Amino acid sequence: MRKIINSTYATLDGFIDNPHEWAMRYNNAEQVMTYAFDLAMRADALLLGRVTYEGMAQAWPNMGGNPYADHLNSITKYVVASQPVDTSAWNPTEVIPGADLLSSVAKLKEQDGGDILIWGTGRLTDALAGAGLLDEYRIWIYPVLKGAGERLFRKDSVTSLELLDTTAFDAGPTILTYRPLPATAGAA
Repeated sequence: MRKIINSTYATLDGFIDNPHEWAMRYNNAEQVMTYAFDLAMRADALLLGRVTYEGMAQAWPNMGGNPYADHLNSITKYVVASQPVDTSAWNPTEVIPGADLLSSVAKLKEQDGGDILIWGTGRLTDALAGAGLLDEYRIWIYPVLKGAGERLFRKDSVTSLELLDTTAFDAGPTILTYRPLPATAGAA
């Protein structure tokens, strides 16, 4: 069975928006690049919400010429959308209707293949964690205080987690890997 892994960049104070403004200067370190490359190469699909997909589809098709970007551009992108979305700019892309999210993702997990990556946290990640379909959160904590912005988690993100791994890089970022626990396992 395939694993669904949420991989999200966050500031130390818990914000995730505009990572290109605060995370990229740390990502050029060899250890960080190697970790990101290995994570990406184990995946053969991206699962994204519509807003994240539309933002990524503006930038990623223009990137290439290196194994990391070439791989991510070549794998299937699944975009969850309740309204029409233009998928022509970043192929291959398939749309999962919002109403079919849980059944469609359950079928994807059962297929043979590599990991499925989710970038960013939002309603998509909350729904999958709540349904027991999300296998891991990999939260990349950067040594940056942003003060305001889009929060890493929301009110509906409530769940208990088990720490699986901590990876600290000399360049500053630390990756915390958690497994969501079933609702009854974390209840007090």
